[in-house]
Amino acid sequence: MRDLDKALADILAIRSQIAAGTAFRGYGPATVAATGGIALLTAIMQFLWLNDPTGQPVIFFAGWAAAALFSGALIWIEMLARSRRHHSGLADAMIQQAFEQFLPPGVAGLLLGIMLWKFAPETLWMLPGLCQVLVSLGVFASVRTLPRSIAFGGAWYFLSGFTVLLLASQNHLLSPWMMGVPFAVGQLLMAALLHFASGENDAED
Repeated sequence: MRDLDKALADILAIRSQIAAGTAFRGYGPATVAATGGIALLTAIMQFLWLNDPTGQPVIFFAGWAAAALFSGALIWIEMLARSRRHHSGLADAMIQQAFEQFLPPGVAGLLLGIMLWKFAPETLWMLPGLCQVLVSLGVFASVRTLPRSIAFGGAWYFLSGFTVLLLASQNHLLSPWMMGVPFAVGQLLMAALLHFASGENDAED
């Protein structure tokens, strides 16, 4: 049994090493672009119906949390289908690897938001910019398994995050545009980078 366990462990290690060196093709450009549209739509809806985002931070961030969860669900569903199609037996390892790359920034953003809300609500104006910086870290962590041009997407979120922090520091107000515009542009940029990296013949995607 020990030999069998060792053999299974070796197989899992080999699969992980192969997955780490394989370009991940689970992200579809169209779906990534759609998440940019979701971000813009969320910003427009909050601009029209949320009169005072700064005075209603829970509603403000709940709207963005819902948009993020919906976008994440769309990407996850397509990721499963594309990974099965493009990576076959390595699909599970590739999906796990992609999930692990974005898990630390995601958990950090969630805990940071809860901490600011509970203990320093006067600093919640910083959260949109910080979220964008955390997304940039997730994108940079994914560069080793995605087209290297994706780093431009990470750079966009990094710069937009600090720009939003700079602008918001002037009045300490929450604005739907500080979330909607950077994420809409960032996701559309990511979609374009994925599209051109995949080549013109990737029609199934």
